Amino acid sequence: MPRPSEPAGAVRPVPAAPVAPPAPGARPAPAVGPRPVPALLGAADRHLRVGTPAELATAVTRSHLDDGRCVGWYGPTAGWRVAVDAERVGAPVPPALAHRFGAADFWARWTRAECLCKLADVPMATWWRRYELVVPAGTGALWRTLRLADLVVTVAFAPPPTTR
Repeated sequence: MPRPSEPAGAVRPVPAAPVAPPAPGARPAPAVGPRPVPALLGAADRHLRVGTPAELATAVTRSHLDDGRCVGWYGPTAGWRVAVDAERVGAPVPPALAHRFGAADFWARWTRAECLCKLADVPMATWWRRYELVVPAGTGALWRTLRLADLVVTVAFAPPPTTR
């Protein structure tokens, strides 16, 4: 059964995979931890703008809507990767997708999955086969789904890839 959207201000962490302790004498990596990310998500409505693609050309990242508008992220990234996806609340759910995934809370689940696909660089069709519209454990992502005017918007952050 799909989870309903989180209330405004809720931040859903997804536990990361366990990390081995550092080797003796190893220097700690620069701090790019999750601390600032929950605060950014809590203030997401202040960092999101809605406009035309031309008006939002300088956004950190954007989502294009079916009515020609865009939603753009204008907040800091705290060194993390960020993705945004938005859909019109009143947009009809395509019947084939409603049949497959259910219509309840569809756009919130859809935008979350889209953001995680963007962050993982995985096509949406591949995600469907693996996870449906569910957020799998171990992604390491943090996200927030919120209502912004007539839109449902998800903003998601993932830590930068580690180099070995």
